[in-house]
Amino acid sequence: MGDYVQSMIKLRATLSELLSEALGLSSDYLSRIECMKSEFLTWLYYPACPEPDLAFGAPRHSDPTFLTILLQDTIGGLQFLHQDHWVDVPPIPGALIAHIGDLMQIISNDKFKSADHRVLAHSDQIRVSAACFLYPSAKNLLKPYGPIMELMSDSNQPMYKEIVPLEYALYHQSRAMYGTPTLSHYKL
Repeated sequence: MGDYVQSMIKLRATLSELLSEALGLSSDYLSRIECMKSEFLTWLYYPACPEPDLAFGAPRHSDPTFLTILLQDTIGGLQFLHQDHWVDVPPIPGALIAHIGDLMQIISNDKFKSADHRVLAHSDQIRVSAACFLYPSAKNLLKPYGPIMELMSDSNQPMYKEIVPLEYALYHQSRAMYGTPTLSHYKL
């Protein structure tokens, strides 16, 4: 487990640089604002479901993170919403899935979009995956994050108000189980 976390920390550094550059910023920008400085690793367990057509392993949601890195097992069931259609994400042994969270959508002012996804239940198989959720450092969980000012211009005004990551996570958690989107609550 310790080796896996260390690998996630190294991957986080690389992805932070790539995402910074994709935003047109210096490669150390996201690292400097410590928006992905801490990681929360969790194992997601989805038991077999006798009536999978009547249930989801996890309903439609986006993650209240800056970035999520997921390792699937070989069972499958993960789907992402793409152009109003659910698309299966077939498991590839050893492959990782990195997807944008709501907080990254906010600071990028919609340049990056968080990914709506769900997990389908299976009737005869247990599904297990490992998710590494990337959040700000502990000292910055109560620091407001808003659209990155260096990305703003007369033609690209802020679309979101500043948000405190811990408050957002709590608000998101209170709504996510019902499939209620949370980003719209923070739109200007």
